[in-house]
Amino acid sequence: MAVLSTFKFFESKRLMELLIKMKNLIRNSVYRSYRTQLLINNEWVNAATHKTFPTLDPSNEQKIADVQRAGDEDLDKAVMAAKQAFEHGPWRRTTARERGQMLYKLADLIEANADELAKLETLDNGKPISDSKNVDVPLTASTYRYYAGLADKVQGKTIPIDGPFFCYSRYEPIGVVGQIIPWNFPLALQSWKLGPALAAGNTVVMKPAEQTPLSALKVGELIVEAGFPPGVVNLLPGFGDVGAALSIHPEVDKIAFTGSTEVGKLIAKNSGERNLKRVTLELGGKSPNIILDDADVDQAIKQSQIGLYFNQGQCCIAGSRLFVHERIYDAFVEKSVECSRSRKLGDPFDEATQQGPQVDKTQFDRIMSYIEKGKAEGAKLCTGGVRWGNKGYYIEPTVFSDVTDEMTIAKEEIFGPVMSIMKFKDMDEVIKRANATHYGLGAGVVTKDLEKALHLVNALRVGTVYVNCYDVLQCNTPFGGYKDSGVGKELGEDAIYSYLESKTVIMKKDKMTLP
Repeated sequence: MAVLSTFKFFESKRLMELLIKMKNLIRNSVYRSYRTQLLINNEWVNAATHKTFPTLDPSNEQKIADVQRAGDEDLDKAVMAAKQAFEHGPWRRTTARERGQMLYKLADLIEANADELAKLETLDNGKPISDSKNVDVPLTASTYRYYAGLADKVQGKTIPIDGPFFCYSRYEPIGVVGQIIPWNFPLALQSWKLGPALAAGNTVVMKPAEQTPLSALKVGELIVEAGFPPGVVNLLPGFGDVGAALSIHPEVDKIAFTGSTEVGKLIAKNSGERNLKRVTLELGGKSPNIILDDADVDQAIKQSQIGLYFNQGQCCIAGSRLFVHERIYDAFVEKSVECSRSRKLGDPFDEATQQGPQVDKTQFDRIMSYIEKGKAEGAKLCTGGVRWGNKGYYIEPTVFSDVTDEMTIAKEEIFGPVMSIMKFKDMDEVIKRANATHYGLGAGVVTKDLEKALHLVNALRVGTVYVNCYDVLQCNTPFGGYKDSGVGKELGEDAIYSYLESKTVIMKKDKMTLP
């Protein structure tokens, strides 16, 4: 009987392994048509060096595909294609309305391919499929559609000046734009960059993140289908060497980067090395989330869970410094622990999953190192802090209480599901502590008192303040930070003007003959 039981155990284990293997094969087989090459001048090509790199499924650590790795020669070709398209190609002769029509077509194609794009995003990034379907893809399509409508709304001014002169201003595209996007929202942030740049009439060389190239390349396929001329959009999957080379390339007129503050500073430095590039940077954050003593605790818990755990905590504006008034502190910590423990981790393709894996091993190890620092420096680990499962880069939702301002987890951007809860006594104190950081991306406030809310809104030195909500992102709302959190804005009207040059024209009226 013991032998039979052992046999049944091993047969059952073997069957489970086979089922998991079949599930992974079925999942990946759906995407055998995905693009893995470079897009240069509307052609799909291999890297000049023929080097590739693997992109992995973070839920099971298995390779999805080998992707062509761009190098210096590929970059030169892409930049020259973009320059030719900007200076001599049909793109230069397109009207603003025609550019808008192409962007409308791209938005339509995004929606027509929504299911495939959502699955690619989840496969490559690890985010829950419910987020990919309901957040990332709709935001992507709406962003392209917003800038399609804005393309022909850019207008100069007639300026009255002294003397016999006629003066006006006009806006012109900057030229060849280098864009570098991160891995946390690959589809959405690609649209945040491409939408305003193309609406303004620029051409683009873009480097997607090496962790998540597949959805960006699929959009490249749709860009060609939408009718954008050769050279207008070029996609170069690769590593940091490509981004660095892009930032110093003498034929690139502007750099737009989203990523860490440390890399952003290097990008800014490099961008002035060979020519004075225009630069926009959307960088890191350590956003305060302030819960006042009049707040409904249940509402505050819901707001703070979204503010911290959305996208596995891999969100630059995450409310990762949670300031809770001392009167409700203990109750808030208790309920935060309870809610954090109830979050459903698992297969990101399961519609019920709330939290998937971190994007890769590097990010997983980084987050775990911060958890260890939190424990070593005296913060109280209330729940989580360990790996979930034995395959994939999952981390249990983690809550620290008794966190103080000088602790590493309270100062540095963790970019993971680690909640640090701190106690405060009064408004003046929390404002001072909230602003005591070199970051300034965002903040949250939960209160029933409008006067207190507006006082905090005006006092906090950040680019976005959420009152009784968090992570509300729409294509027409400007997004960007103060201080080391960035330069310039994404989204809204602000973004398109960061891709335009302003030209002033002055004419002497008494010498003019109109045709």
